[in-house]
Parts: sequence; C-alpha cells; structure tokens
Amino acid sequence: QVQLVESGGGLVQAGGSLRLSCAASGGTFSNYGMDWYRQAPGKEREFVAFINWSGSSTYYADSVKGRFTISRDNAKTTAYLQMNSLKPEDTAIYYCKCSGLGLPDYWGQGTQVTVSS
Repeated sequence: QVQLVESGGGLVQAGGSLRLSCAASGGTFSNYGMDWYRQAPGKEREFVAFINWSGSSTYYADSVKGRFTISRDNAKTTAYLQMNSLKPEDTAIYYCKCSGLGLPDYWGQGTQVTVSS
C-alpha cells in the first residue's frame, strides 16, 4: 500500500508562489503516474495536473496552464507542484494521487493553500 504525504501549503498573497511536495512511501514510485487535484470550499474536487511515471509527459487544467508546473524525482519518491502567479481562486485544499495500470489509486491527506487578494 502506498502512503502519500503532501506538504508546502500555506498563506500567500496574490501573485506569489508556492511549491507543494508529495512524498510517497510503501510502493514502487516509478510504477505510478502522479496527479494533483484541488478542492475549494463548496466545490467538487477538480483535476489540476498529471505527470507520467518517467516525467516525460505532463498535462494541466486550462485554469493553471502556464502558471503551475508538475515534476517528480523518482530517486526521492516525491512529486512536486510549483505554483506561480497565484490567484485568490487557487485557494483550495490540494491533494496528490498516484495511479498505475492495474493498480489501485492512492490519495494523500491534502495541504491547504490560501491566496489572499
């Protein structure tokens, strides 16, 4: 079973930056693609970004394209989400998820990101 722990959230002013980390343990990290999702108060959880097992392919929600960058370090079994030019509408709990072919999905507990105007 894979355990995921997010960190790096916090309070930042609009226009600022944060870097989220998702540390994985308990599985073979390179077997999994990694996703970031977010959930704002009163809204459904939404997809933010994906990176495949090798880091060669990435995908982004239109709302974050050009501002957020997903990456991973398989040697450190950690995925990252670099968030720049943050907006108040980016305020949410951010979750990482791992998914692999024929393998169950695992979610982290989330980290709060608050962007003040």
